[in-house]
Amino acid sequence: MSIQETIRKISFFNNLNDEQIDMIASISSVSTYCNNSILYYESDTNNSLLFLVEGLIKIYKVDKFDNEIFLYHIYKNSMISELSSIKQSDIYCFSNAEFIDDSTILSINFEKFQEHFLSKNILTVELMEVLLEKTHQLQCIVNRELVFDATAKVAFMLNQDIDMFNKLKRQEVSFMLHIQPETLSRVLKRLTRNGVIQIDNGNVIISNKEELISIFRGVGI
Repeated sequence: MSIQETIRKISFFNNLNDEQIDMIASISSVSTYCNNSILYYESDTNNSLLFLVEGLIKIYKVDKFDNEIFLYHIYKNSMISELSSIKQSDIYCFSNAEFIDDSTILSINFEKFQEHFLSKNILTVELMEVLLEKTHQLQCIVNRELVFDATAKVAFMLNQDIDMFNKLKRQEVSFMLHIQPETLSRVLKRLTRNGVIQIDNGNVIISNKEELISIFRGVGI
């Protein structure tokens, strides 16, 4: 697959013409990473705008006791970089990024991207949309960690990402949501008993989406 074809797999670049795609390709590179490898650590600095073409990434921080604190997942066809400014060429990393599937990354020289695109008001709207999505994601993390109780945490994850919930082991879900496995089990039993979900061969199926949403709606949202 050519680098142009790789770029076209990212919806962020959907509105570019062939000439602009070629320009992106000229300032970009494509890399592959194995499961469990590290993309970057907190406080690292780079000068590339990063996109996940294929695969899955876990974003997390580490507290002073070396405990891992899960933040969120990044899925394919998404921007990875956490921008604090579009005027500086250096991009600072505020968390750690680990691959949890074999993955493909598109790296774009950010300084040249600013010069050839952002300075000409090309892709600025797309970039604003991505940054607003990341802001909303941060709001969700704040709610999950500081506002939601255990039931709201589980309901929110089921509504937002039931595929990931069913893919992971229950202990991994508990770790992500920072609740005890026994608490997760009790919440799932309660939601099943109330007709909100069903559990079939270990997989959760949402039976009453409106009732599920009502559990966390209005709580910090």
